[in-house]
Amino acid sequence: MSKLTKNQKLALNKFEAGKIYTLKEASTLVKEITTTKFDASVDIDVRLGVDPRKANQMVRGVVSLPHGTGKQVRVLVLTNPDQEMAAKEAGADYVGLDEYIEKIKSGWTDIDVIITHPAIMGKIGALGRILGPRGLMPNPKSGTVTNDVATAVKEVKQGKIDFKVDKVGIVHTSIGKIFFTPEQIHDNAKEFINALVKLKPAASKGTYMKSIFLSSTMSPGLKIDPKSVDEI
Repeated sequence: MSKLTKNQKLALNKFEAGKIYTLKEASTLVKEITTTKFDASVDIDVRLGVDPRKANQMVRGVVSLPHGTGKQVRVLVLTNPDQEMAAKEAGADYVGLDEYIEKIKSGWTDIDVIITHPAIMGKIGALGRILGPRGLMPNPKSGTVTNDVATAVKEVKQGKIDFKVDKVGIVHTSIGKIFFTPEQIHDNAKEFINALVKLKPAASKGTYMKSIFLSSTMSPGLKIDPKSVDEI
């Protein structure tokens, strides 16, 4: 195990292991305990009281973060020629159809989001084995299969993210970058958590929001009191 640096030791002394923080406290502290020299992501992990193996307890949705994600999202729009100009004007990085389908078949996946029309999904179905494992397959539930591709592109570029509970009941996602202000981190985290609350399945019994942890890339996780989320 490598030795801790001076900065890492100082960071570890700024928080108490096992302590439960308010969201406001954690949004400030996560910046103070981050020692990476790059723009680390700010991540949130929420353990839900659901059984994802049951279809009526699956939690999946989208949310627009008020301050964006802090990262440059590369968007590919698979569309017919009549929609290409609208997609480009909306900010899509790549626009086309057959040529990009062939590129993907050849192994190209240098993108973050793919947006397309319902009528084109038949052509894209064969790419499922490539796109599925990478989380790139367009899906109506995430808003990436739509007739209004221009609006979808703008929303993704402005900070719209999609999320899904994993097989052990945890939702993990990035909600910003460490250069964000504590207020921006707080606002994004609050928006994300409130989106999860709205998606609580009727079949979920007992405690729904079991635990919330906020961290940055390579930092310790800060446990958050769920009751503090709505505090100003």
